[in-house]
Amino acid sequence: MKKTIIQILLAVVVVAMAYLLYDSIMTPVRFDDTKIAREKAVIERISDIRSAQRGYKQVYGKYTGSFDTLINFVLTAEMEFERQLVSSDDSVGLAKLKRARKKNIEKFTVKAIDTVFGAKKLTPAQIEQLRYIPYSAQANGGEVKEFIMGAGMVEVGNVKVPVFEARAPYKAFLLDLNEQLLINLIDEQKNVLYRYPGIKVGDLYQATNDAGNWE
Repeated sequence: MKKTIIQILLAVVVVAMAYLLYDSIMTPVRFDDTKIAREKAVIERISDIRSAQRGYKQVYGKYTGSFDTLINFVLTAEMEFERQLVSSDDSVGLAKLKRARKKNIEKFTVKAIDTVFGAKKLTPAQIEQLRYIPYSAQANGGEVKEFIMGAGMVEVGNVKVPVFEARAPYKAFLLDLNEQLLINLIDEQKNVLYRYPGIKVGDLYQATNDAGNWE
């Protein structure tokens, strides 16, 4: 009987050790898989913010640091464009325009919501969500976090250039994952790779052509 009990206990210990070994291997794998999936969602939304900012700059010549202003622009503004009436190679068409004393340029307007995102179409409800970091509520016990956004001007060759940045720190959307692995990730980004520990587009202190740190 005693021998049987010992054998059972040994079997339990072996199973427990096997599970701990398996878990130690799978924990970083699960962390990386979740990190990649969440980063993808954050990158998609911050890319939409960049598209909206570029549209805003096209109209106003600068970026905005306010989500209220940016979202209102996308939902309500119209953008003006120009197009040729006839091809520059169409001599007959150009002659007709000349006789009619018309320019070969026509101005037209398009709603910002229909053009700033290109072929991608966002609903007004989705645009209202632009300010919020995906998975932030899940990572922070139900508290939704906003992207940190700012805008300003920097001097490049004695010329003032408008800049903006939007960022989402890793803690905003990964805080519910393994604590030590998150600490390691942030430390690596800051102190080894010298990169922002999260997802970021643009920069307030230098002109980067609105580049994202994932690109």
